[in-house]
Amino acid sequence: MNVKNKSKKPKKNFTSKEPEVFWHLNAKGEKLWGFRHRYYDTFGKRREKPKQGLASENIAIRELLKVKTELINGNTKRVDNSNLTISEWVDIWFNENERHWAISTQIRRKGIIKDQIKPLVGKYKLAKLDRSTYITNYINELVKSYETSSVENFHNIFRIAINAAVDNEIIPRNRFSRIKIAGKEEEKVNENYLTAAELKEFLVFSKSNTTITNHTAMMLLAYTGLRKGEANGLRWGDVDFDSMKLTVERTRDRDGTRKPKTKNSYRTINISNLLVEQLKVYRKWCIEAKFSNGKKLLDDDFIFISNHDAKPISDDCLNKSFNFLAKKSNIKRITPHGMRHTHATILLTQSEPRLPVAVIAKRLGNSIQMINNVYGHVIEEIEVESVSSFDDAVNL
Repeated sequence: MNVKNKSKKPKKNFTSKEPEVFWHLNAKGEKLWGFRHRYYDTFGKRREKPKQGLASENIAIRELLKVKTELINGNTKRVDNSNLTISEWVDIWFNENERHWAISTQIRRKGIIKDQIKPLVGKYKLAKLDRSTYITNYINELVKSYETSSVENFHNIFRIAINAAVDNEIIPRNRFSRIKIAGKEEEKVNENYLTAAELKEFLVFSKSNTTITNHTAMMLLAYTGLRKGEANGLRWGDVDFDSMKLTVERTRDRDGTRKPKTKNSYRTINISNLLVEQLKVYRKWCIEAKFSNGKKLLDDDFIFISNHDAKPISDDCLNKSFNFLAKKSNIKRITPHGMRHTHATILLTQSEPRLPVAVIAKRLGNSIQMINNVYGHVIEEIEVESVSSFDDAVNL
């Protein structure tokens, strides 16, 4: 009977120069170096830190010295977890902290870990991932598919997880701070908006080619600049028909209903008579739709409801409607968020007298800095135009 020989582990030949350093021959007969350092962790448990496959004895000695230095400085956790991957660490971080987060935060961060962090950098060692590799494999890959604001969010979550590793003394510092996200936000804003003439054509077309719910929602987005989630979160009690005002104090998306993220997002804005009249017509329709489903319309009900069952519309309802109208017409395709850009751009360029940026920022629930960052190209054009206007006025 033939017995297969089991492959033997390479023989370790320890040197006299450093008792913990050894050399061995690999399968190709090449001489490689390594070390095996034994120590006690902070709990008094005996541990071992091995490393091999190094090119020379001097390199092995230097690497061993680094480990010993870490231990002398009391950084045993860094040594213990030196093989921890990014994927393993973000799981540990999430599991240790999720109970302190709101449900919506848990869902968002779990999604970012699963869809962005793990696929792009999860395989790298936590202690070894450098800044350049991170930018190349994470940031630069993300900006190909996402808007700058989204990439900044993904990056921020990663930094928070890394800061936790520093706080837990697993790594000495965060290498990923102060990274500038060079995205294409301005280019996307330029593409994702309608002119005043295009908006008029869009709303006329939507009135006769989509449901009253979708048309009213599109009109509200265009006339207020609300974010889609803010519009979906509106209740009838948020509309004051007498004073012609609308209050934003929540947002609603696929993760549920929650408070806005920033103080600026809480706001009460004036709305036009045209929008008020459309909301009155729509409210009458909602009363009938609720009645047909055996219910009564309440002030606490969400404004935008389905034509089928009078329940609140889904998070992707408006996206589908925008896509449908773009396919059916010759009007430029934009997203629901493009109506926000449309509203801001028209206010910046068409209002007479020109509205201050601070007024527009307050209406949109943004900071002045954000308005300048996102719509800087529009503001610059206005400034150039104002110089010509001054020349025309003086007319020397």
